[in-house]
Amino acid sequence: MKEYSIGQMSRRTGVKVTTIRYYESRGLIPSPARTAGGQRRYDGAALERLAFLRHARELGFGLDDIGDLLALAEAPAEDCAPAHAIARKQLAAVDRRMAILARLRGELARLADAHDTGHAGDCRVIQVLGDHRFCIGSHSGLGEGAVTSGGTPES
Repeated sequence: MKEYSIGQMSRRTGVKVTTIRYYESRGLIPSPARTAGGQRRYDGAALERLAFLRHARELGFGLDDIGDLLALAEAPAEDCAPAHAIARKQLAAVDRRMAILARLRGELARLADAHDTGHAGDCRVIQVLGDHRFCIGSHSGLGEGAVTSGGTPES
C-alpha cells in the first residue's frame, strides 16, 4: 500500500500543508498513522478524500456542506437527494454573489467612465469613495469589510 507524507499530499493536490492539518483537525480527513519519528503517513484513500475536498472548496462549498457530502460519498447506498439539495443551495449562493458583483461592476464602470477634468478635489471617484451616499446601491454581501448603504462596515 502506497503511503504519502503531508508534503506529498500537498504537492499532489495543491492543498497547503497548514490547510491539510486544519482539515484533519476538523475531522474532514482522518488522522493518519505516524512513523516512529512522528511523521504523518496518509494512504491513497486520504489522498482521494483531500482531492475531493479541494475540488468542493474550488466550487465554493463550505466545510460543513463538504462534511455532509463526504459522508454521502462514504455511504453509496444512501439517497442522493441530500447531495442535490446541497448543490442547489450552493448554486443559489453563487447566483446571489454574481448579482452583487454585477451591481458592483456597474457602479465601478460608472465611476471609471466619469469624465472629470481638473483637480482631485473635484474627482467623482474620490468623492464617491469618501462619501458612500454617492453610491448607487448596497455593497452588502461582498465579503468582510464591505460597506452597507448605511455606511457601516460588515463582518
